[in-house]
Amino acid sequence: MDRRRKGTKTSRFGVSERVNHDSSEFYASRLYEDFPTEKRVKYVENRIPKEYLNTIFCKSSENMEELPDNSIHLMVTSPPYNVGKEYDKNLSFSEYRSFLRRVWREVHRVLVPGGRVCINVANLGRKPYIPLHAFIIQDMLEIGFLMRGEIIWDKGTSAGSSTAWGSWMSAKNPTLRDTHEYILVFSKDTFGRENPYNRESTISREEFLEFTKSVWRFPAVSAKKIGHPAPFPEELPYRCIQLYTFKGEIVLDPFMGSGQTAIAAMKTGRYYVGYEISREYVDLANRRIQV
Repeated sequence: MDRRRKGTKTSRFGVSERVNHDSSEFYASRLYEDFPTEKRVKYVENRIPKEYLNTIFCKSSENMEELPDNSIHLMVTSPPYNVGKEYDKNLSFSEYRSFLRRVWREVHRVLVPGGRVCINVANLGRKPYIPLHAFIIQDMLEIGFLMRGEIIWDKGTSAGSSTAWGSWMSAKNPTLRDTHEYILVFSKDTFGRENPYNRESTISREEFLEFTKSVWRFPAVSAKKIGHPAPFPEELPYRCIQLYTFKGEIVLDPFMGSGQTAIAAMKTGRYYVGYEISREYVDLANRRIQV
């Protein structure tokens, strides 16, 4: 008797079986016709000059002229929030989005086909609440990125026991307290990425099972301890690097800040390239990298 498992097909109620699953009918539905789709492109990987590897450029990432087209394998960053930090510019929201779009277009240019993007972002304000992650998703889709998913970074273990401003134990005006941030994941042109040079994957089985979950739980880091007003923990770029790159590949952070992405890249056997407009933070990042 033939005991081979039959493939499944998307039904109107969904299915629990995922072996040999045929989802072509679902993705061919009109639901997807307004979204970017995969392209048939040849894999191209251009070399970055050696003197630019493991370098942080003190300039805006709106023009990354040092980097050739199709040369970066992964971008990991957390953009400045334009909320009055000493390194922020006082831009209107439309000006701020335009600034970020210029950076995202440059990121799209320098990524290899199938190259990935991980953007760590927190939403802003309360009166009104600004869902920044939603606006970034919209802009990335308009540029042509393929969205792969979003990760919820649960910072609850480091959130403390204080309450948000608003009415206390009253329905008059209770205010939510964000204990999470987002990591938005995209890729360029294709969902898969070729590995023509047979580079090594360094992620362990345990890490793969944990990092492919849509909720990540690890604590935030102290801005005072790091010396930067808005650092993300090294664990964040580490997970993205392990999940989305092979050993010896190149990771870009267009808002390098305190150097957390560069440190994670070095520890995992990858190269980094960064951009940072503040000379103070370039020097801070370089000191931390060398420790």
